[in-house]
Amino acid sequence: MKLLKRDISAKDGAGSVTLIAEEGEDLWHIYNMLMVGDRIRCSTFRKVVSEGDTAVTTQRVRLTITVEVTAIQFEPSDQCIRLNGKNVEQNKHVKLGGYHTVELEPNRKFTIFKDCWDTIVIERLEEACDPAKQATLAAVVMQQGLANVCLITKHMTIVKAKIEQSIPRKRGDASSHSKALKKFYQKIMDSVLRHVDFNQVKCILLASPGYVKDDFYEFMMNKAQQDQLKDIIKNKSMFLLVHSSSGYKHDLDEVLKSPNLQSKLADTAALKEVEALELFFKMLHVDPDRAYYSYNHVKYALEQGAVETLMITDSLFRSNEISTRKKYVKLVEDCREAGAEVLIFSALHVSGQQLEQMSGVAALLRFPLNADDIELNDPVASGN
Repeated sequence: MKLLKRDISAKDGAGSVTLIAEEGEDLWHIYNMLMVGDRIRCSTFRKVVSEGDTAVTTQRVRLTITVEVTAIQFEPSDQCIRLNGKNVEQNKHVKLGGYHTVELEPNRKFTIFKDCWDTIVIERLEEACDPAKQATLAAVVMQQGLANVCLITKHMTIVKAKIEQSIPRKRGDASSHSKALKKFYQKIMDSVLRHVDFNQVKCILLASPGYVKDDFYEFMMNKAQQDQLKDIIKNKSMFLLVHSSSGYKHDLDEVLKSPNLQSKLADTAALKEVEALELFFKMLHVDPDRAYYSYNHVKYALEQGAVETLMITDSLFRSNEISTRKKYVKLVEDCREAGAEVLIFSALHVSGQQLEQMSGVAALLRFPLNADDIELNDPVASGN
């Protein structure tokens, strides 16, 4: 992400930033920075109807507009954020208070205005504008006849291609079975070459039940030698074969817990979060007084100086209720002040989705606490 201008008051946090998203990952950061009530200034198009003496004409006009955001839509695969909002500045083509939809896309300049840029949003902004490349993984999760080619970043898992192929049973016609398998493996290989940037990713996971991954790997290497595919030959050591229960995307969580993978990529944030959550679930069974979840429980543990690691999903910071958002921002700030490690999970990651099922906030404690006396009047904790 390119930061063109930053004008944020040190006194009350009000101000604006002007940005250009350079890739799809940047849009995820922007989505997490935006809230209903923020203002956005950018260029857009609008159909304008002109009435003449003899006819009515419609033309598409390019204009710059500032809208107050009323709704936010984001789909990672679309590489576009759609914002509904009402016009807050005088404009030739849109009346004050008139509604308009704007789209934020890569390589287009826009300005975000906020009444308060809190610490979580500023951290997200600074992280997104850091030129250092984030460690990124690619994964092919497969089973016979089904494969998902995914890109795994720190913040989300994106399915770039889903490959389905009917594979006849081996018993009936061995040659048809073999031919269909080769066709299936070729499709996977073509998809890997199309969607994976070998200069950026650190590792490419091949995961499956049984020997599907091994057979595919052998096919791919033979084909690469035969066709002199340098990207695959040169990066042979980048491929890591691990077990998964199926070829579906949700089994990536199991893949990310692989000890081989963790030793190879121990420094990536996605794995750090998965490891922390796995330890939390283990602690729930063996030592539940050191594994707390829900806002009230975690806040109580913090007041006792017991929080060692706070885990929280970024979806809690997107609440339209300002008081709710401030509550969780303060929890993060207080945990850091107390010397606790804070891990912010992406709601688009498998690990983040698991944490959301546990209220979206949890903590590993330095020492056990008895939580029987805590009142559970927090709506998130009670599941309301």
